[in-house]
Amino acid sequence: MTGDDRARRRRTAEAVTNAVVTRIDPPLPHAADGPLAGVRVGLKDNIDTAGVRTSCGSAFFADRVPDTDAVVVTRLVDAGAQIVAKTNLSEFAIGLTSQNSASGPVRNPWDPARVPGGSSGGSAAAVAAGLVDLALGTDTGGSIRLPAAACGVTGLRPGAGTVPDAGTFPMCELIDTVGPLARTVPMVARAFAVLAARPVREPVPAPPRRIGLPVLWFDDLDPGVAEVVAAAGRVFAEGGTELVPVQVPGIGAAQDVLYTVIYSGLLDLHRDRLADPGRFHAHTLARIQLGEGLTEGHRDEALAVRAEYQQGLEELFGAVDLLLTPTLPVDVPRAAGDDDVAALTRRLGQLTSPWSLHAGPTLALPVGRHPVSGLPVGAQLTAGMGGEELLLDAGAWFQEHTSWHTAVPPCAVD
Repeated sequence: MTGDDRARRRRTAEAVTNAVVTRIDPPLPHAADGPLAGVRVGLKDNIDTAGVRTSCGSAFFADRVPDTDAVVVTRLVDAGAQIVAKTNLSEFAIGLTSQNSASGPVRNPWDPARVPGGSSGGSAAAVAAGLVDLALGTDTGGSIRLPAAACGVTGLRPGAGTVPDAGTFPMCELIDTVGPLARTVPMVARAFAVLAARPVREPVPAPPRRIGLPVLWFDDLDPGVAEVVAAAGRVFAEGGTELVPVQVPGIGAAQDVLYTVIYSGLLDLHRDRLADPGRFHAHTLARIQLGEGLTEGHRDEALAVRAEYQQGLEELFGAVDLLLTPTLPVDVPRAAGDDDVAALTRRLGQLTSPWSLHAGPTLALPVGRHPVSGLPVGAQLTAGMGGEELLLDAGAWFQEHTSWHTAVPPCAVD
């Protein structure tokens, strides 16, 4: 393939996915060497870059150019990373379908008629389409993990407070995390070490001793998703892992608790902008308005329940190494403009919300293809607090024994 052919395919992939909102050429100044030398990186466009527009996917910030880099940007360029793009997202990182009022929606490189997940949809789509090698996203209710699942890539939600979020526009500072997306676990592991200012450590592929399978707290899991994730569990079992059904105390209420914490602060965060509601994408506005009627008392009560839930999870992690669940409870949805946005958000976030309420990390992996649509299916591995290395070792082992992470979507750069 000639250079012209590659450039043409790149332009096509960019246009079809709408994953990149700003190409940075040449890349931001960076160290000549380091653990990420030569790695092309895209940054979710709510992560500040000095001198480069950071729109947060909103018409309100269409001309916003920060003066300083976010802490994670500084760590990346010091490690030799080449920051080449800002990636599209759900407006203000609110939502799970990557809709916005600034640059138009992101499209899934496996099927442009489908959503890419959100809110870090541009980051996941850019990785899947080969536009970057590595991307950063943010995750509050599933915003790294859901796009990773929908686009067939790997994504890590680090434990709370592990990666600094200074210079990242917040959705809910108590819950927000910044984390990497890439095709493979080793690349995610390398990026995580840089972001968390830890020594770079290659994963040591090993199956965990015991994986807990949470008993589902709802009865409408898509059968195709259930089939694929069960097969992923059998891969671990064949490697010697014991699969153990477990009850997670309080998990049935986790989504309501999480949304109370998140949405109780959104109205205040965007209060000034709400004076001009027409500038928001309609879905963003509808999600912000979910906070109407929530008080400080509701938030305080939710935080108390969260503390009890976290304590119960840590006790559970004394009995199992990891938990395994699907990431999306349904096949990747088609993009549609007339959805009940509150119902859609709730449905898509059913399986990611409980681990957002947890203080420990969760790794999202591609584990197969849906038997009906052929689109990617993802699973989540969740560890106790400080369990990132255990997660990454298990994920690396899984990818050594499967090839789902190597699949390239139809809309991709060679």
